[in-house]
Amino acid sequence: MPGTKKVFVKTFGCQMNVYDSERMAESLIPYGFSETDRPEEAEVIILNTCHIREKAVEKVYSDLGRLRQIKEERRKLGKGTIVTVAGCVAQAEGAEILARAPVVDLVVGPQSYHRLPDLVFRAQSESRRLVDTNFPEQDKFTRLPDRTAISPPAAGVARAASAFLTVQEGCDKFCTFCVVPYTRGVEFSRPVDSVLEEARALIRRGVREITLLGQNVNAYHGVGPDGRDWSLARLIRAMSELEELQRLRYTTSHPKDMSDDLIDAHRDVARLMPYLHLPFQAGSDRILAAMNRKHTVSDYRRLVDKVRAARPDIALSTDVIVGFPGETEGEFLQTLRLVEDIGFAQAFSFKYSPRPGTPAAKLEEQLPEEVKSERLQRLQHLLASQTSRFNEGCVGLTIPVLFERLGRHAGQIVGRSPYLQPVHATGARDLLGRIIPVEISGAGPNSLLGVIRAA
Repeated sequence: MPGTKKVFVKTFGCQMNVYDSERMAESLIPYGFSETDRPEEAEVIILNTCHIREKAVEKVYSDLGRLRQIKEERRKLGKGTIVTVAGCVAQAEGAEILARAPVVDLVVGPQSYHRLPDLVFRAQSESRRLVDTNFPEQDKFTRLPDRTAISPPAAGVARAASAFLTVQEGCDKFCTFCVVPYTRGVEFSRPVDSVLEEARALIRRGVREITLLGQNVNAYHGVGPDGRDWSLARLIRAMSELEELQRLRYTTSHPKDMSDDLIDAHRDVARLMPYLHLPFQAGSDRILAAMNRKHTVSDYRRLVDKVRAARPDIALSTDVIVGFPGETEGEFLQTLRLVEDIGFAQAFSFKYSPRPGTPAAKLEEQLPEEVKSERLQRLQHLLASQTSRFNEGCVGLTIPVLFERLGRHAGQIVGRSPYLQPVHATGARDLLGRIIPVEISGAGPNSLLGVIRAA
């Protein structure tokens, strides 16, 4: 019976994990499952995990401790529960998870989740614990349910106005601090027709903004209908012609693959939002070389100049790591100088975290935690001031906002500006899913307040 069984999914980490979580839940729908936000009522519980930092990994094990009690309470009621660890922790640690957390029944890597229904059935019927972290030869996206077959929201339930769409996975860059090549594999780009078909299915479900995802998304080179490899820029131009799709974004990019045709797309394609997430990671050429980033500080500066020349109003976001092994105070000051010179609307900053199996974890001169923490605090203070300055610069402007959800307060709705800022305004529920002009009346550290001027 449709919807008679429940699946609970908790997502850790990046936007690609959000996308993967949606697809895992959807893969179980043809087998009678529907999603729930209550793990205590779920026959299948999935933790979709992130392995980028140690803290994220430990949080997963902490959650597993709480799930043990839920599983035991359900067992007393005669109800079975399949606890699943998916994602990058699953790929990296495999059978070790089963040894460390007896509550886990199933471990499935990010390249194997298209087999989730079969694995769940086997775990139930064979009453044994399973691990599947293989890198299959077939394209997993072709083995997932057609998104056109997934039912739209029930009457009275707001449709999602925005969605993620994975177009590229894996990475061939092998930055020395990063586990992605080991957990997601080598670079793979989906065929253009497959991407466009999924985009059309999302649009039919009410989506008006699509963010194209990839670990190294601007290295996209999917086979087009003409039999040739298409660049991300060519894919964006094709997607911009889809009726009723009003906004496009993409993330995450590598400076090495920021091509001229992609920069031109920011100039030419009106539906491509004026926002670019372009990590630089460190402001020292020596540290960048130790990270194997394959670009220099000067390369990054020139690239930013080209992007801003093509789209002067673009908002830049970035990733920064402090405390990489051997980083000196002078080299950290170079990072601060680069941040001051470029100016970012948003940024994500982290202390270096040694990940098992990566080259950087084996380097000498690992810095003390107190040094990394102090540097991170100084960097975040600078970045926060830049975000506040950017947000305050929007006050008095009237900007188009795509409203996506209800706010915490009665009568309030929340959307996103072209620059990805959350915007809060007073408005009716029937404005969700629409792009409305909003006059920005106030700015906070991370969001804007506005007044709807037309509907």
